Amino acid sequence: MMLRLLAFLLFPAAAMAQGWPQQPITVLMGFPAGSGVDVVARLLEEPMEKSLGGKLVMDYRVGAGGNLASEVVAKAKPDGYTILFGTAATHGVNAALYKKLPFDVEADFTPIAPMVNVSNVLTVNPQVIDAGTLREFIDKVKANPGKYNYASTGNGTGTHLAFAEFVAKAGLEMVHVPYKGGPEALTSVVSGTTCCIFNQVQTVLPQWKAGRVRLLGVTTRTRVSAVPDVPTIAEAGAEVGLRGYESYTWFGLFGPKGLDADIVNRINAAVKFALEQPAVRDRLVQLGNTPRWESPEQFRATVKSDRAKWAAVVKQVGATID
Repeated sequence: MMLRLLAFLLFPAAAMAQGWPQQPITVLMGFPAGSGVDVVARLLEEPMEKSLGGKLVMDYRVGAGGNLASEVVAKAKPDGYTILFGTAATHGVNAALYKKLPFDVEADFTPIAPMVNVSNVLTVNPQVIDAGTLREFIDKVKANPGKYNYASTGNGTGTHLAFAEFVAKAGLEMVHVPYKGGPEALTSVVSGTTCCIFNQVQTVLPQWKAGRVRLLGVTTRTRVSAVPDVPTIAEAGAEVGLRGYESYTWFGLFGPKGLDADIVNRINAAVKFALEQPAVRDRLVQLGNTPRWESPEQFRATVKSDRAKWAAVVKQVGATID
């Protein structure tokens, strides 16, 4: 008995991990219910719970580009009961965009696993700009510098930076109109207040199927199976300086720094299990996502490289928040 007690005192993290989870796991979400991030989280929720043998509870802390939720997790006890549903924006873009953050996106978090890659798509209202191809869109905008407004899901968000980079590389003059989230931004395009947006494929599919918008190009390196006839911007814009253009985001899970490796590996395995379920995988693909799994070590490298990549984009387009 004494030896067992001594082992528990000497190796508390290992002892904690062995009995984990003994209570619901809170998943902090920095984006609103019904958003693309939330849709993915909900699809993986049930199979992950099955794998973990515990309950996941979504806690929505919307605001500051996901920084509010990130701060909660960065300061949380590393016991495995508070984790973050983060993105390439929260752990890549924001580090370059915000002059001061109350945490470090690398040092203060434990990367657990990515879940999906998400492509944006150039979405236009044909009543505002009657373009059927990317080349026609670029020609019309160039012929009318400063006339067309493009929407984003917020100043400095991935949709803003991706479009700003596109505008710079294509040599266009357009006006950026930021909104407070995806629904507002897309509504502005559908209503004709703005002409266009880079938005997640899964978000614009209903409006596209209803014939209210056109899709001119996806931002990933390869075409998206949910919209196979829509070319990539890189291929469609090769003649106008957009060869090699690529911009996408990823969604993934993070814990606070110091999270026990056994817990990290169990959550990572639960993500892998969820992504291997045919129904989940098929639905993600139907919505325009690409399932993505990496080990915690590989994911840490992804976060590091993306932080550098987005810092370069932010510098190029001159975006800033505070």
